[in-house]
Amino acid sequence: MSPRRRLLLLASLALVLAWGLAFGGFAWARATRVTPERISRYVQSVDWARLTPEQREKALRKLADLLNRLSPEDRRTARMDAAFRGLFPQLTTAEKELFLELTVPTGFNQMLVAFEQMPEDRRRRAIGESVRRLREARERAAEEPRAEGDTNAPPELAPELQEKVVQLGLKSFYESGSPDVKAEVAPLLEELQRNMESGRSFRQRRGPPGL
Repeated sequence: MSPRRRLLLLASLALVLAWGLAFGGFAWARATRVTPERISRYVQSVDWARLTPEQREKALRKLADLLNRLSPEDRRTARMDAAFRGLFPQLTTAEKELFLELTVPTGFNQMLVAFEQMPEDRRRRAIGESVRRLREARERAAEEPRAEGDTNAPPELAPELQEKVVQLGLKSFYESGSPDVKAEVAPLLEELQRNMESGRSFRQRRGPPGL
């Protein structure tokens, strides 16, 4: 074989190998990418009632890891899924505490402290904005096709709980709450954290011109 042909053959092999590696990497990334749909399938695939306590903890830790790998938007979508919402009532108190501890978002404690330091009117406005955005997300989710048996959108946080959050402050409210209460307010708190980190909850409303 002439040097020219050998060079062309090596270049062709290198190109094929590069394309193969690129395609393999793409396929691997697609297969391992975490989505709300993947989390829903995982929750439904596990027969939680048949697992031993050790197996349930392992499954919960895997679920927490999957949830923590989602973007904030996808995390909110995953929490609205019927299978995900149906799992929590099946857990023991200790399992609920473990799952909540494992899925606390980064910077959550700092957000609790920052909310405590806000005046009450700012707290109320921040909560109202977060509730509004969650309501919009629920309305969008209600317009999408639902799995069989999933006829209801996730309930909105009760007004009395919203008022307690405003009056007591997030830190006091969250630390004194039961696992069930913490799970109920988790979507609101994560939405509030997003709003505060983006600066939406700290922006002052502008009054009419001339005031």
